[in-house]
Amino acid sequence: MAQNREEILADFQACTGIDDVAEAIYHLDETDWDLLRAVNRVVPADSQSFASGSAQDVVMIDDDVQIPEAPIETATDMVSVGNNVPLPKPLSMPILENNIAERHSQPSTSTVKNNTPRMLRFNIQYCDRTIPIDIPDTGTIADIKLNLSKELKIAPCRQLLSGWARLVQFETTPLSQLMLPKENTIHLHVKRSGGGFSAEDEAEVTERLKGTYMLKITDENTNKQYNLKYQGTKTILEVKTDVYTLTDIHVRNQVWSGWPPNIDDQTVLALSGISYPEHELTLKRNTVVNHTREKKPNNTVEIHDSDDDEYEDATETFTVDDEMFVDNLTSKRIEPLIPEHVEDEIVGSISFSEQFSARYGPIHAPFYQGTLEDALKEACPKSAKDRKILAVYLHHDASVLSNVFCTQLLGCESVIQTLETNFILWGWDLTFESNRTALQNSVNRCLGPTAALSLRNIPIDRLPAIIIIMRIRSSTDVFSVVHGNVGVNELLSSLIEAVEVFMEHQRVEMKEEDERAARELVKWEQDQAYRESLEADRAKEEAKRMQEQALHEERKRVETEKVEEAARKEAYRKQVEAALPPEPLDQGDNIAKIRFRLPKGESLERRFQANTPLKVLLNYLIVKGYPTEEYKVISSWPRRDLTSLDSNLTLQELKLCPQETVILEER
Repeated sequence: MAQNREEILADFQACTGIDDVAEAIYHLDETDWDLLRAVNRVVPADSQSFASGSAQDVVMIDDDVQIPEAPIETATDMVSVGNNVPLPKPLSMPILENNIAERHSQPSTSTVKNNTPRMLRFNIQYCDRTIPIDIPDTGTIADIKLNLSKELKIAPCRQLLSGWARLVQFETTPLSQLMLPKENTIHLHVKRSGGGFSAEDEAEVTERLKGTYMLKITDENTNKQYNLKYQGTKTILEVKTDVYTLTDIHVRNQVWSGWPPNIDDQTVLALSGISYPEHELTLKRNTVVNHTREKKPNNTVEIHDSDDDEYEDATETFTVDDEMFVDNLTSKRIEPLIPEHVEDEIVGSISFSEQFSARYGPIHAPFYQGTLEDALKEACPKSAKDRKILAVYLHHDASVLSNVFCTQLLGCESVIQTLETNFILWGWDLTFESNRTALQNSVNRCLGPTAALSLRNIPIDRLPAIIIIMRIRSSTDVFSVVHGNVGVNELLSSLIEAVEVFMEHQRVEMKEEDERAARELVKWEQDQAYRESLEADRAKEEAKRMQEQALHEERKRVETEKVEEAARKEAYRKQVEAALPPEPLDQGDNIAKIRFRLPKGESLERRFQANTPLKVLLNYLIVKGYPTEEYKVISSWPRRDLTSLDSNLTLQELKLCPQETVILEER
């Protein structure tokens, strides 16, 4: 049977020109490996070179007639959203009886081969100009850049078209494969340097790879909006898978609007050409229904609708013979998951994730894209409640277990859910010795020489392997190694066992952390109260010190003023004393004898000339220490305050001759 199928497959590929083995097997499986029906399914009837009799033979088949289905567009329906995800080869309806074809014909995304290319118009917005370019869909982006180069005299290597991913392979992709509308608008930016990315471009790409995107996704079915944050290294497939968990719309049934047209599901967000840091998308469920056939005794075909979610993937319905047959042909499509002598560990992890999905399909747990050290930091943070387990998947193309392990074990729904919920999955390819050495150096740097030695001792025939690493207490060590020669149940049991052990230690550590946090909170509160009390005491001491300093300064100021006032008074007294006339002798009639009664009961006596002004008498008292601003001079009869009188009046005019007694009173 296998040999017969090999011949049918070779004949089918020779007739149709389909080089993809998996696609060829798909078409043959749909027609029960009938060569004529399979060729008729792919090649349109008007382009076949079969004789008319052969064509009639196809028409007359009764029991095995099957209406093939137009391939159901997955989440990346390019007709609806302009999202350039690789599609299967176009299919055409087989030659059936007219009544069946008319009754059950429906629109299809298939294209009919013809010799007339479809013309597309691109309106290029550059500065304040709009450059229209008409180009057939057989052209490429490189052709558009050449036209722009002729129009604007700008080299193609310096042209950046917004909304298009910065991936080299899309420069030469025919526009017909992008399923673009007839008219498109693109913005042109010019690089500063002459070739390659400038420093600013490289900085921008690096920033977007390390940055965080906010995807605002609107579900048209429920009118709900989801705001999801992703790192720039996440792939579009990972975004769609996460949306599936939120909206219950399977990836194959998601129809998107807003993705750039020249990307696929393995493109990372940073290189997809979407807006940074925010981008808006819309989502709806694919309404295209599947059809199944049911044979009836009268050899007619009846069509039944079935829900999209009940459709089974072809990889789940292969027979044992088919799997053996495909294994014998894997050498035609195998490529290394990581190129040899990869220098950057981040580039290697991204290549591993993309090539793994391309080889084994997108149904698997997402691989972390970054270095092993970054994956450890992501899985084993300081807080116990935020930790996860790190699962390091090691691959080797020379192992006979690789295909089964990757398709059946890693593709199992229970394994995927367990890995996504509790693990950070990081993958590496050991096919090339240079990549094995690079991984050993990384493990030795992150986990120590013991873990690196255990990694080197894993033989090829026991690969693939999953190394389970977890952080317990303050130590990060290898918990267990699951080799490739296990079944789904054994793998799932090993993962669940690791999760149970991890969660048991995690609960203990979380309790200890909570207790430690409570103790630290009490200690902090006590320290805070002590600091507040200490600050209050310091404030009081400072206030007391400031008050004492103010009093001291005030006393010092008063004393200084007193000293200055005394000095001023003494200087004034000496000045007055120097100007005071001498006391006259007690002779003659023009003498006035004045007695001064002091406040403390003492008395002074002095003689003055009768024509002496009152001012001289008062100056005498100043010399004796009794200034007029502090003391009043009162005459006994009549009683009057001499200090309030005109100081230029003479003693005789004041009737203080020949003698008089005056009294000094403090003011």
